[in-house]
Amino acid sequence: MKKLMFVMLLVAASAFKADAQHYCVIDSKYILEKISDYKDAQTKLDNLSKTWQEEIDNRMAEVDRMYKAYQAERPMLSDDMRKKREDEIVGKEKAAKDLQKQRFGYEGDLFKKRQELVKPIQDRMYNAVQKMASSRAYDMVLDKAGGISLFYADPKLDHSDDVLKILGINK
Repeated sequence: MKKLMFVMLLVAASAFKADAQHYCVIDSKYILEKISDYKDAQTKLDNLSKTWQEEIDNRMAEVDRMYKAYQAERPMLSDDMRKKREDEIVGKEKAAKDLQKQRFGYEGDLFKKRQELVKPIQDRMYNAVQKMASSRAYDMVLDKAGGISLFYADPKLDHSDDVLKILGINK
C-alpha cells in the first residue's frame, strides 16, 4: 500500500512539473556493506549485544534456580520466610528485566552505542549521496534497500506548503 501511494505521489509530482525530472536508485544496504568501518561497527555491536544478552540470561537463570529451590523448600518454610524468599526472587527478576530494558530497550545502551558507531557512517553516506545527486543534477534519489523509499529529494520539489494552503493551514 505504501509503495502504491509513493508511486502515485511520484506520478502526481511529475504532472505538476513540466520539465523532465532526473531520478536515480541506490541500495544503501549494499553501500554500507562495502564500508569497512560499518562492518567493524556492526561486529562491535553484535559482540556487545551478545555479551549483554549472556549477562541477562545468567541473571534469569539465577532467578530460575532460586525459584526451583524455593518450590522444593516451600512446605518447610514459615509464612515470614516464604514472603522473604518470594520478595527476594521477585526483586532479582525485576533487576534482570530492568537491566534488559536498560541494555536493549527504547533508547537503551545498544541504541546509544549504535548511534555512536553507525550514525556517523550513515551520515557520511548520506552526504556522499547528496553530493552525487547535486553534481549529476538528480532531483530525487530512491533507496531500494528496504523497499523503495525516498532517500533524497531536491527541496525545490517539496510542495508541502502548497498542500497546507489548500487545506487552509498557515505555516
